[in-house]
Amino acid sequence: MKILIIDRDPEASQLLSSKLIAKGHEVLEERVKSEAIDKISADGPFDVIFIDPSPMKDASAIILNIRRAISSYPYVVLVTGDENLDIESALVMGCNNFIRKPLDNQDVEEKLENAQNLIDMVVSIGDESEDFPSAGGVIAKSAFNQLFLSAIDRGSRYSELAHVLSIGIKNYSEIESRDGPYGAEFAISKLAHHLVRLRRQSDIIGQTGKNEYSLLLQRIQHQNEPREAASRFAAALEELDDIASATSTPIEIYVHLTSLPLGRNEPEYLLIKEGQTPASAG
Repeated sequence: MKILIIDRDPEASQLLSSKLIAKGHEVLEERVKSEAIDKISADGPFDVIFIDPSPMKDASAIILNIRRAISSYPYVVLVTGDENLDIESALVMGCNNFIRKPLDNQDVEEKLENAQNLIDMVVSIGDESEDFPSAGGVIAKSAFNQLFLSAIDRGSRYSELAHVLSIGIKNYSEIESRDGPYGAEFAISKLAHHLVRLRRQSDIIGQTGKNEYSLLLQRIQHQNEPREAASRFAAALEELDDIASATSTPIEIYVHLTSLPLGRNEPEYLLIKEGQTPASAG
């Protein structure tokens, strides 16, 4: 990834830079916060921006200016020595996450992994090369993308956390190759039918890939609600047998939860639905 470090402390900046370069990332540094936007315009776009706003306590103004000045969506990590700062405070400033000084290698790695997760989702869901039309309670990919980006924006402005629950067929291409397009399309259409039936009324569902549907979980009432939703969908899908009724190939269904705007992945469920044997399929 291409990373910018904004920190007036040369020792701290170089220490973080050396850690990132050792992991294969391209890193640039900027000491003067007021010149950060010029740096971003001249040398960007950047995938990740680490910013230490000190001596200022609040980084809201500079982060807002950064977001306004560029069209891309960088993952912004607040670097702080404030032991009392929490994730909600960092989100309100416009960040995706925060990290404390002195820097912990594992914490840095975790934030970079989260950043890559979110970047991959933004690229994948925002890919306009193929759209999927609205049908049967499922909205188009392009419409889902607008709501997805809005959820990220609200999260990094108002600390409104949301989650994307991605559910799809992992071995779709294998099924398509072995059982033909009909078998693969039948399986994914059956999956869509069940997801629409199982979702809550407030859950927005869109087709985000040929083999994938995503639900946008918003208005979270309690911390464990998204995990409970993922578990509920996994348990319900485990009980269904008709998804694999038109294939001889076992179908691998994944249930994957990602928090917004953190980009943190939760544990993934992988369900195996045994296909029909050639004899029974006939």
